[in-house]
Amino acid sequence: MQWSRHVTGLTFIFVFVVTYFTNKFVLSVLKFTYPTLFQGWQTFIGAVLLLLSGKLGWVEISRIPRSAALSWLPGSFLFVGTIYAGSRALSHMEIPFYFTIQNASHVVSYAILKATYGEKVQWLKLISLCFMLLAAINLPFFDPQFDKSGYQWAVIHLVCTGAYRVFKVHHKPSHLSDLEQQYVNYLFSVLLLALAAHPTGDLAGVLEFPFLSSHTFHGGCCASALLGFLLLLATVRLRSGFSLEHVGVWIFLSKVATMSLSPLVFNVEVNVPSLLCVTGSYVAEALLVYSQRESPL
Repeated sequence: MQWSRHVTGLTFIFVFVVTYFTNKFVLSVLKFTYPTLFQGWQTFIGAVLLLLSGKLGWVEISRIPRSAALSWLPGSFLFVGTIYAGSRALSHMEIPFYFTIQNASHVVSYAILKATYGEKVQWLKLISLCFMLLAAINLPFFDPQFDKSGYQWAVIHLVCTGAYRVFKVHHKPSHLSDLEQQYVNYLFSVLLLALAAHPTGDLAGVLEFPFLSSHTFHGGCCASALLGFLLLLATVRLRSGFSLEHVGVWIFLSKVATMSLSPLVFNVEVNVPSLLCVTGSYVAEALLVYSQRESPL
């Protein structure tokens, strides 16, 4: 029924907004800038909850063949790069600016498709990509709270995000569903981030973290892990119940809602030029969603 489809979309928006707000709170307000531990915790809880949900029959997860898991490892590596660099960037950037840079990942996706598959780009899609890239390039010059490190990590994040999007669409192991792919991502992430915790200094730094014994910190970390898992389920439900075109619309609305509400929760400093960059990027994304009615990317 139509109303149930709207409930699914609105639920996705709600979980999306709360997830990003919770992550932003832990990373920026509490200043827990130790992404190997933060993302390692989230992916560990995600793996546990996904496995438990499969055992209870809430979701369908079959035995994963070793060959299928190994073939998916390049995607898992890109996934780790996406979440690690994304945490670094989000801890230094305001949410509207973070999404503006993230939107440029679509440019990376189409550059890879053009170089690898020789894909032709529609003129409307090309215009939207150009505006996204233009907004992302100009935003650092107008950001009132410009942080070089944040933008450097944001660039890594958008590259990994764009490459992962292409890999996920064009490399589909016959034995792995979306949830099983994510389960492999979780396991690989936990292993890699655990190994990286000491070399990056996160393990030593967290021992001096001032909020380590705070109930607010514990609650924020637990909420972020649970919300990350719920967002995964909401995304899978969204993709299974809607066409690619409508999935893009709901994701776009989720980002707009998060961006619009973020000044009510966090201290966001903007000026006219930076606002124009953000607005231009979202107008370009709306054009991209409209032009993607027959394309998976």
